[in-house]
Amino acid sequence: MSMVRVGSQNGSDIDIYFEDHGSGPPVVLIHGYPLNGRSWERQERALLEAGYRVISYDRRGFGQSSKPTVGYDYDTLAADLAALIDHLDLTGINLVGSSMGTGEVTRYLGSRGSARVRRAALLSALPPFLLKTDGNPGGVDGEVFDGIKAALLGDRFAYLETFLTDSYNADVLGGSRISDQAWHASFIAALEASAYATYACVDSWLTDFRPDLRRFDVPTLVIHGTDDRILPFRATAERLPDFIEDVRVVTLDHGPHNIAWTYADEVNAALLTFLAE
Repeated sequence: MSMVRVGSQNGSDIDIYFEDHGSGPPVVLIHGYPLNGRSWERQERALLEAGYRVISYDRRGFGQSSKPTVGYDYDTLAADLAALIDHLDLTGINLVGSSMGTGEVTRYLGSRGSARVRRAALLSALPPFLLKTDGNPGGVDGEVFDGIKAALLGDRFAYLETFLTDSYNADVLGGSRISDQAWHASFIAALEASAYATYACVDSWLTDFRPDLRRFDVPTLVIHGTDDRILPFRATAERLPDFIEDVRVVTLDHGPHNIAWTYADEVNAALLTFLAE
């Protein structure tokens, strides 16, 4: 197993599991909640065939990475990404995040700059700022996130079933763009995640990324489904051109939250075109 050490808790190492395949310009893939690096399989195949080196990893608390009870804020999560990049001594990177993984991309560029980064892609974006406040009236009411945390504490398994159904819009797209088997594979991945991490990450979704976005100085691709029930387009991706100067927004009609699987052909075509420019 390929691991990079990113810290410790109570004398035990905190290690991040990663996979590194192919050769050519590097693409680093950061997965969404509550899945792991294997959720990128439809993009990894297309990227490898196009001649890219593809690096994917499991966020702390998920997949085969360590499952500590610390470090689920975006400063730490971006530091984990930085540790992997430094460990592999990557340059000219194409950073690609999905859902929660767009937060790592954004905080990394906002805090560490683009010296190692060539381009960025945000799929089903979490930024700019999800929480509704007086200064952010287009956000989502805080009671929604309180309800999510209560549901996770009450019955994590039942909540994850609901979350993944809404992530894929499986009630509409089931049997066409998402099979029962693929849905269950995601459910198994979600069940294997740390219960603590699954809960703790909810607070990180409320991070204000607006200052980070204003520091972007690389070409950025945004791909978002118009029927995203988890991160609604109007509260997220539609607002990103207000903060990023060099940005292209691609909308997928009727696309759900998890477009990397359900709209893989469309996502891959947009991503490969962008990376080749």
